[in-house]
Amino acid sequence: MLSAVLVVGVVASLFVGFNIGGSSTGIAWGPAVGAGLLKKTTAAALMTFFVFLGGWTVGRNVMDTLSEGIITTEISLTAGVAVLFFIGFGILVANVFGVPVPTSMTTVGAIAGLGLATDTLNFATIGEIVTWWIVTPVVGLWVGAVLGRYVYPELNQRYAIRNTPGPLLALDRSGNFPKPALGPNTTRQELAGTVVVFVVGCYMAFSAGASNVPNAVAPLVSSNAIPDNTAIIIATVAIGIGGFTIARRTMESVGSELSDIPLLAALIVMLTASTITTTLSYMGIPISLVMGSVMTIVGLGWGRATRPIAARDVIRGDTDVEIEMGALTAEPQAPVTKIGEREPPEVLNASDLFNPRAIMKYVSMWIIGPSLATILSYLFFVLVPIST
Repeated sequence: MLSAVLVVGVVASLFVGFNIGGSSTGIAWGPAVGAGLLKKTTAAALMTFFVFLGGWTVGRNVMDTLSEGIITTEISLTAGVAVLFFIGFGILVANVFGVPVPTSMTTVGAIAGLGLATDTLNFATIGEIVTWWIVTPVVGLWVGAVLGRYVYPELNQRYAIRNTPGPLLALDRSGNFPKPALGPNTTRQELAGTVVVFVVGCYMAFSAGASNVPNAVAPLVSSNAIPDNTAIIIATVAIGIGGFTIARRTMESVGSELSDIPLLAALIVMLTASTITTTLSYMGIPISLVMGSVMTIVGLGWGRATRPIAARDVIRGDTDVEIEMGALTAEPQAPVTKIGEREPPEVLNASDLFNPRAIMKYVSMWIIGPSLATILSYLFFVLVPIST
């Protein structure tokens, strides 16, 4: 009987990890794939390796929090399987609504529901986690706004990343031995930009592994049904399969609904969100990578759009200045004006950046996802008592 329950638990973990791979791979590698800098299979392979690295190192801290910190007792194998069911259900609901699932938040909600039903919830730990859930969007928004207002325009004009036709590298056969050389249309700036894309993509995949590997297996680790190392491998395999299969579509569509931002802006968002997520994962805080990404995009666009408004004008209430929320998408050749000066036509005529309804849908899922998981988990464990 125990073996059958364990098999069901492993299958549930694989399902959760599979869906995590589908969404996280698109977030980490969508901009690079969309720009034609690497193939989807290469992105999935890199994702799998760095997810494993993130889960094996920093992810262990999050694993400890999920398996031991949220409730004051170990989670039994049967209860762990039930928790995985609610995590999977939360993923399913998010996929139906077509938004990246806040997996870490859903996982915490499902475990918290078990703790409430069995009177074993560690309120101090939950309070700390929820506090960081509130702080994280504010930090992402603030960092994005500062960069968008004071740094991004100059950065975009000098270091905009473009993908020229033809291969990035070629073999120079003019000498006695072939040696690598720049492609026929490749510039040194393009080569440097491509290297940055790869590095940031790998960093984001590492961050995704640190935060998401524990979500797929922590309930089983808590019951001592499988050891940590085996659990991490199982989660990595599942995430990797998701990356090679269903992530192919998300890599094409990621970012298209929320915003259409240049590759340089996408890299700034990825770097900011990954740093926030990795830092909190190191602290043992389960956090959603999507949360930092979305709010950094919003902040970056808002900061860029408010450049025509000087701080002194805001204080005096003189803010009747035309701004364009699509300014972030203006061509790099557009003139960069000083803070407080009106934008040139090239910026004011830029395409719309934000879809407010999409943003509201993302934010709503951050609230609905974990809340629904907590309520359903609580009701289940009250109606079907299972020893923790």
